[in-house]
Amino acid sequence: MVKHNNVVPNAHFHKKWANSSRGPLGVKVNLNQASKKKSRRVKRAAKAAAIAPAPLDKLRPAVHCPTQRYNTKVRLGRGFSLGELKAAGITAAYAQTVGIAVDKRRSNKSEEAKAVNVDRLKAYMANLVVFPKRKAAGEMSKFTQVKGVVMPLTKPAAVVVMGDVEVPSVPSFIQMRKARVETKLAGSYISAAVRKAAE
Repeated sequence: MVKHNNVVPNAHFHKKWANSSRGPLGVKVNLNQASKKKSRRVKRAAKAAAIAPAPLDKLRPAVHCPTQRYNTKVRLGRGFSLGELKAAGITAAYAQTVGIAVDKRRSNKSEEAKAVNVDRLKAYMANLVVFPKRKAAGEMSKFTQVKGVVMPLTKPAAVVVMGDVEVPSVPSFIQMRKARVETKLAGSYISAAVRKAAE
């Protein structure tokens, strides 16, 4: 018998290899990864050719990663919020027809981040060329299709200005050690001063 509060051993090692394609006990092996990779690439290329010169991907907003650990990093989000679209003068229905991703669940918590995405939308709309429903082959041939991410994020160059540093006469370690001792004995110093004043 198993001692203590452990899981009762009840392992099933006999897998139904014959029924590997279906069934809860079947073992599924992905031996078609290479062929699926090729078929996905072919489908992406066919879709890009069908919608050319429109880009394959949509315009995405710049968002900050969640949690305190990663919130300084900026990445591409799922879609623009309704507030950002409204500030840019675009409706959500129209945005989805011109290659702008919309996420109605997102909310803006920062005016600075909202302004960045509004400027991103305005820059996209300024460079956008909308063709009629009946495509004009002559006009479309003048434009090239964007490959990859639409308007990728660019990291601003960090400007570091080195200033003059004053070297203290007393080493920092000794200053910290003295401050730690004074903080530790502050109570005894105060009580001694009160006692001396009373005398």
